[in-house]
Amino acid sequence: MRCSSTSIKFLVLNLAFTVGHAQRWGSGWSAKNFKNMVMFGDSYTDENRLGYFINHNGSAPPTGWDQPLGSQTASGGLTWSRYASIYNNATLYNYAVSGAVCSNQITPRWFSAINAPFPDIAGYELPAFTADSKYRYPNGTKFFKGTARDTVYAIWIGTNDLGNNAFLTDSQTTGKTLSDFVDCVYSTIDTLYQNGGRYFVLLNLAPLQLLPQYATPENGGLAATKFFPDKGPNITEISYRIYASVTTLNDVFKYRTPFEVEVISRWDGIKLADFDVNALVTDIWENPAGYLNGTLPANVTGIINQCDLEENNCQEKTSKDSYLWYDELHPSEQADRVIAREFVSVLGGESKWARYWS
Repeated sequence: MRCSSTSIKFLVLNLAFTVGHAQRWGSGWSAKNFKNMVMFGDSYTDENRLGYFINHNGSAPPTGWDQPLGSQTASGGLTWSRYASIYNNATLYNYAVSGAVCSNQITPRWFSAINAPFPDIAGYELPAFTADSKYRYPNGTKFFKGTARDTVYAIWIGTNDLGNNAFLTDSQTTGKTLSDFVDCVYSTIDTLYQNGGRYFVLLNLAPLQLLPQYATPENGGLAATKFFPDKGPNITEISYRIYASVTTLNDVFKYRTPFEVEVISRWDGIKLADFDVNALVTDIWENPAGYLNGTLPANVTGIINQCDLEENNCQEKTSKDSYLWYDELHPSEQADRVIAREFVSVLGGESKWARYWS
């Protein structure tokens, strides 16, 4: 069926009106109502799930695995996901896996420690949660105690999808594009919605061009890192290329969410918050004194944990709360505390960094 130009213009105007009238404050959101948090993502969110794979010859945790608290994560301490659960007094069900992408059908990344690609959201994290959500212990009690009204689902993915060994270095599966990545994110919501989820927070892409791994030289960009040792000579080109991808995709998310929720009503009765974590982290970078509270001057270009390219001879800086970045690729624990506090504000329907759709 062909759409007339009038129909297309109507859809465009409808979407423009919808975006322009986003709910700045979220009616129907109340942080105290959320007793359970279910998280999906990569090393920014993972506590120790990848560690289980590594320590069990690549085998996944069994259904009903009670994941322990991870005190030494990619942030150097607790993750934002753990802090969010603590700040909101909620139970955390964390399915994030370090190194994950949205789908290994789009950007598979091989991990030699498990002799397989990093477990992804579509192929591992979602099925693992779905199985857990139906699992009962031998005594008959449920593993997952969440309901549609007291559970929020959060998705933060994209750092690995856009980075080296993926779209940045043209390493994606032949024929796959950034559009496929976006579709994967919204398909994740489909599956969770069909499984009973009704409250969702979608975190957009972090400002990857500010990470020491991808930044320009004047912004602390490094010529090579342990995560990207074969970076090549033109680090400025790399920075601008990933910046373009991040900016493009975040604009797509900005308009795609209201289109799906408000224009075509893809999910009846959903509550979905777009958390602009990109703007939040950028504000930390631009105004660090308001967020970083260590004993040394705030530092947004250096890193806490400095290692050689083989990930040896690591040395950690003092006054960790003065830093935005823990290492070349990951926010610090202090940055994670800021993200967690703002995430709870998002749940309360009162975050200036969020837009709400229902």
